[in-house]
Amino acid sequence: MIRIGMLTSGGDCQALNAAMRGVVKCLDASGTQMEIYGFLNGYKGLINSDFKMLTPRDFSGLLTRGGTILGSSRVPFKTIHEPDEEGKDKVACMKQTYYKLQLDVLVVLGGNGSQKTANLLREEGLNIISLPKTIDNDLWGTDMTFGFQSAVDVATNAIDCIHTTADSHGRVFIVEVMGHKVGWLTLNAGIAGGADIILIPEIPYDIDKVIEAIERRATNGSRFTILAVAEGAISKEDAKLTKKEYKKKLSSYAFPSVSYEIADQIQKKTGREVRVTVPGHMQRGGVPDPYDRVFASRVGVEAGQLILNKEYGYMIAYKNREMVKVPLKEVAGKLKSLPKDASIIKEAKMLGICFGD
Repeated sequence: MIRIGMLTSGGDCQALNAAMRGVVKCLDASGTQMEIYGFLNGYKGLINSDFKMLTPRDFSGLLTRGGTILGSSRVPFKTIHEPDEEGKDKVACMKQTYYKLQLDVLVVLGGNGSQKTANLLREEGLNIISLPKTIDNDLWGTDMTFGFQSAVDVATNAIDCIHTTADSHGRVFIVEVMGHKVGWLTLNAGIAGGADIILIPEIPYDIDKVIEAIERRATNGSRFTILAVAEGAISKEDAKLTKKEYKKKLSSYAFPSVSYEIADQIQKKTGREVRVTVPGHMQRGGVPDPYDRVFASRVGVEAGQLILNKEYGYMIAYKNREMVKVPLKEVAGKLKSLPKDASIIKEAKMLGICFGD
C-alpha cells in the first residue's frame, strides 16, 4: 500500500487535473494499491490537515477538465516561516500532517513559489515529487510547463478577435497578456496572433521607438496597429531605477497597468485612438488544449514511475523533446527568463515585429 498526498498550489491553469490523473492512472495500471490524500487549497490544506480521500475513480473524466478538483491558493514562500493567521508554524504543521497520515510521498503541482516550498519540505526530510505547472513557462530546468500552451491559445484568440475591430475602426489596440517577470507567453501569443509590436519584461522599451513603428505602419497604408504587451513590460527609463525607486513609483501609479500608461503616451504623442483589452484570468481558464493534455499526461506518468521506483526529490521536466527528472534543489528559486539573443526573438524581428528597443 502506497500513501500519496497531492496538492495544487499557486495560480490555477489548464491541465492540472490531467496531470494528477496521469499520476494516478500510471500507478493504478501497475496494479499498485494506494491511498490518495488530496489536500484542499494548496499548501493551506497541508498546513491545516484539510484533505479528502480519493480513489482512482475520482480521476476519471478529468483529462479535459480545467481548473483543479483540489482547489488552490497562494502561500508565499517569503512568508513561509511566519505564523499563519491562526498563529500556526506553517512548516511544522505541514510536516506534522505528512507524518500523521504516514504518507510515502507528497506530489506537488506548482510554479516557482510552490517549487521553493516543495524543496524546503524536501530539505526537512519529506519525500517530494513536483510537477511543472505555470502558464508563464518560467520554471528553470524544463523547456515546457503544462498550462503554457493552453494560455497561448487563449491569448492568441484574444489578439485574433481584436484584428477585425482594430481594422474596422482604424485604431491602435493593446492586448495585455499575463506575465509579470517573463515574456514567454506574450511573445508566443504575439507572434501567433500577428501582433505588430511585442513588449516583454526582458527587453525594456523606448516609447518613441514604439510610436515610430505605429507611424511607419500608417505611412505604409495600414489602418491599425496591434500591440501585445506583457503585464511586466517596462520602459527603458523605469528599468534604470533601483527596486526601491521603482516600487515608490508604483505606489502612486496613476494607471491600472503599464498598458494604460503606454496607451496614454501614444494618444498624447500621436493623437490616435488607442484601446486596451485585458483578457486577464481568461488565460488561465477553460479546457486544456490537446498539447497540454498530452504533455500533462506524460508528466503525470513520469511522476508515477518515480513513485514506483521510490525516487524522491525531483521535478519532472521536459528537455530536448524528452521527459527527464531534475533535482528539485537545482530548480527551486531560479527563474527562466527569455534570453535577449534567443533565436525566436531574432526571427520575430525578421518578421518586422517591433520590440521597442
